[in-house]
Amino acid sequence: MNRIIFPAVLLVAAELPAAPADQSPLPGADKSGQTRMLEAGARALQSDTPSAGLDIHLVGLHPLKDEPAHQMAAHHYCHQMNEDFAQCALFDGAGAQARLTGVEYIISASLFESLPAVERQYWHPHNYEILSGQLVAPGLPPPAEKALMRHKINSYGKTWHLWNTGAPGVAGEALPMGAPRLAWSFNRDGEAEPALLADHLKRLRIDPEKLRREREELRTLAKPQEGVDVLKGQFERATRELPGVIQRGSARPSP
Repeated sequence: MNRIIFPAVLLVAAELPAAPADQSPLPGADKSGQTRMLEAGARALQSDTPSAGLDIHLVGLHPLKDEPAHQMAAHHYCHQMNEDFAQCALFDGAGAQARLTGVEYIISASLFESLPAVERQYWHPHNYEILSGQLVAPGLPPPAEKALMRHKINSYGKTWHLWNTGAPGVAGEALPMGAPRLAWSFNRDGEAEPALLADHLKRLRIDPEKLRREREELRTLAKPQEGVDVLKGQFERATRELPGVIQRGSARPSP
């Protein structure tokens, strides 16, 4: 995998506003003067923190693996730890009031190959997200975004969602409730809820057909992946396969 380094200033510059419009306040008392003073002191004296490196912003859509109809948008703030491994904090928006909803680890195809079979069931493929235009990096110039997507082609993610804060037309929870739940990836057109997808495209000003054309050359790099067919047939809507997104071991020829 070719090494790509993205300056933090480039990756976070000119991000588009994408916080949920219906984001409700958290239960509990407002911040006290003492709390605000402690925050100011921490900002001044504790600047060397792991969160300072979360400078890659990606936005995509996730279904839950065991309940594919439960879907949400996820803003990933990631740090590329090395060439093959990134770690991300997930939020339900990009604004100051966005809520931390989960975590995702992203690994290269070569690291995925090193995993034991029992572990691979937790890792979802990324090629559909990239080739379909659903996964975007807000604010990046097109050439830089395309280079980032090239770096992530054939990668896998392990995602745990901790808080259901809702989706368009779906009520969320006021606080994180219950056990973490494993998320998956969409791998066919039509799997994402139409309202969720429409809201995602509108908020981020995405032209998916234009992005698909711009990323067409990445299809030549896409290899068959495990996990593509995990959610196949579990949606009431008709779905369509996307050229270049292939289940490993499938009899389907590569387009």
